[in-house]
Amino acid sequence: MGREVGSTEFTRSQRTFYRRVLRRNLDVFESFLDSAEFIDEGTVGVELEMNLADAEDFSPALLADTVLEELGDEDFVHEVGRFNVETNLPVTHPGGPGLRELEEALSARIERADRTATAHGARIVPIGHLPTITEDLFADDSWRAPGARYEVLEASVMEARGEEIQLRIEGEGKGLDATFDSVGPEAACTSLQLHLQIPPEDFADAWNAAQAVAGPQVALAANSPFLMGKRLWHETRIPVFMQSMDTRPPEYADQGVRPRVWFGERWITSMFDLFEENVRLFPALIPESRDMADEPLLTEGSSPRLHELMLHNSTVWRWNRPIYDPGTDVPHLRLENRILPAGPTAADMAANAAFFYGLMHALVHERRPLWSRMGFEQADETFQQCARWGLEARVRWPKVGRVRVADLLQEHLIPQAMDGLRDLGADGDVVDHYGELLAARARTGRNGARWQIDTVTSLEVRGASRPEALSEMTRLYRKAVETGEPVHAWPVPARQRT
Repeated sequence: MGREVGSTEFTRSQRTFYRRVLRRNLDVFESFLDSAEFIDEGTVGVELEMNLADAEDFSPALLADTVLEELGDEDFVHEVGRFNVETNLPVTHPGGPGLRELEEALSARIERADRTATAHGARIVPIGHLPTITEDLFADDSWRAPGARYEVLEASVMEARGEEIQLRIEGEGKGLDATFDSVGPEAACTSLQLHLQIPPEDFADAWNAAQAVAGPQVALAANSPFLMGKRLWHETRIPVFMQSMDTRPPEYADQGVRPRVWFGERWITSMFDLFEENVRLFPALIPESRDMADEPLLTEGSSPRLHELMLHNSTVWRWNRPIYDPGTDVPHLRLENRILPAGPTAADMAANAAFFYGLMHALVHERRPLWSRMGFEQADETFQQCARWGLEARVRWPKVGRVRVADLLQEHLIPQAMDGLRDLGADGDVVDHYGELLAARARTGRNGARWQIDTVTSLEVRGASRPEALSEMTRLYRKAVETGEPVHAWPVPARQRT
């Protein structure tokens, strides 16, 4: 969720000052983009958010404070929920054996956190939504992790909205229709965030490419079909995050005010377009100035830190978010891809990273860009449809027409992504391994969401209630994670009644 803040309350004059400085930051950033030298090493990075679950019934375990203290490692940190932990992996490169090493690092981090959690009667579950979460979890503030930034973020969202948060999501029966007096449901959303370092001259093409393929990307990786006892979207994280962090009362939404979690509304021509939109369209949620944070103006290499602009950028949750990092000596720019859920296994997550990094490279170097043949509204609609239906979605695609997204992936996008990885210099066995894994997932139609749905259905046919089925499914999920096998190879319990 970003850096810590020092205050939880701000005066009107502090807000006014922040707005003025924020606009000055934007002007400085525009000039800096045009004149500065940025690191261009093509490196990639990964953040993984995970859930803590009770080792017996796999209900949420509010043990993050204890687990993180015992881990005693700055690479493991709090997320917004007390049943979440986050780990940040070392920067690597998609060339050579980099993606295989990423898989090994992910596996080691999950195992290490799980060993610590197990000592306290809990397990680590890498999954988009912990299926056993109920509305009761958010009845008070015990769900929230410590830290002023979480407190002020929640207070700012709730104050701006002026009323309770309402989740309305289509699904089985009447779907989910529930109200919350907090942003607690946001804590239910745990993700795998991919970072890609990009030079400024390539950033617009990279962001446009990431937006264009957001739908197929989320369909391939969907892993969040259950929340609060309901079967909802294949990737329910998408509507939950959008609604739980929506600062708009319904009237503002009807007026066309943009949500703070959004897909966007147009292709861009520069990275600056996104920062300019953020400043122009969104009021500050956390107006902490550089002076209040006691942060220097410049880095050792004389790059501007732009504290206010970076803080503001962290409170506009684009699915593909621009990142400016002033570094220590030389600054760099990153694209933060926030679309993917956590899990199921390290192999699955490394494959998802291989798909994204390879496809991004291939698309950015196409002679005729994909986004030039696709309307932005079409990309947004495809994203929503793929989040709703996963690999079962049908979409419209340039030069292909209407197609089942699983077929689009298998016949076009996965091979294109693997070509991109080869061009990036990935080892041949790495390309073959992840290409086969991704193709098998698309061919079988079994991503994490499909496995969860099939397993719960099977358990219910055998006589389990929904809470029992969700608890048992989560236990089986955790057991399968231990095998390291990709999710398309996981068995589903037979459906005979006991």
